[in-house]
Amino acid sequence: MDRKPSPAEACEAAPDDAPVIRVRGLRTQFGSQVVHDGLDLDVRRGEILGVVGGSGSGKSVLMRSIIGLRRPDAGTIEVLGVDPHSDDADDQLHVERNTGVLFQDGALFSSLSVGENVQVPLKEHYAELPPSLRYELALLKVKLSGLPADAIDKLPSQLSGGMRKRAGLARALAMDPPLLFLDEPTAGLDPIGAAAFDDLTRTLQQALGLTVFLITHDLDTLYAICDRVAVLAERKVIAVAPIAEIERLDHPWVQDYFNGPRGRAAREAAERSSGDS
Repeated sequence: MDRKPSPAEACEAAPDDAPVIRVRGLRTQFGSQVVHDGLDLDVRRGEILGVVGGSGSGKSVLMRSIIGLRRPDAGTIEVLGVDPHSDDADDQLHVERNTGVLFQDGALFSSLSVGENVQVPLKEHYAELPPSLRYELALLKVKLSGLPADAIDKLPSQLSGGMRKRAGLARALAMDPPLLFLDEPTAGLDPIGAAAFDDLTRTLQQALGLTVFLITHDLDTLYAICDRVAVLAERKVIAVAPIAEIERLDHPWVQDYFNGPRGRAAREAAERSSGDS
């Protein structure tokens, strides 16, 4: 009998243009409330995809379904060639080891230092690593996320909001995942801190070859770093395209969002930045 390829082998054998995330016919329902119905989405390898939508459109629910935290009521999901909701332990492990997640609130363990937080996934998946090596790997990720080296021994409560975001990012990068999920990464940051986080995201994406699934309501982020934008409305993804195409979409929410005062300001700022460079 032919041996079934491992998830890693199947992923490596996939064509370069195969989507790293493929969602078809997704239905998500909470009681009588239907959040998604017939939702389709492809995420391309190596892109930063911005995900937008009004309140209650199910952006975070979609992310949780993709990473395997919420089983869909109908439809299929593939992440790096496997079903994140599979009963096959190898498939589940493949998704866990190859995805990093920064939740909106950082989701850091308050009683653990930054370094201990970063080491949590390393301990879970690579328990055989010597503690000294885990510490060195954690320190590398802390620095990679733009934090000073001495932040590794601090508790989350000793950090500013922006530094906690970066600590959460360091933990998301602990396993060197090719796929990174960011849920409202600039929420609560001042404009300078938000712009710095955007720059860091783009730098890491290019340097590490990451694919980034980025949920945001920050128009500056969309214009600054997103290759494409997916719009959630009417329980579906109604469009996925570069932002210049999304702006022209004849849909009430899209027009209000992208062509209101904040949208115009973000677009003009992006055009000035592009002209300066």
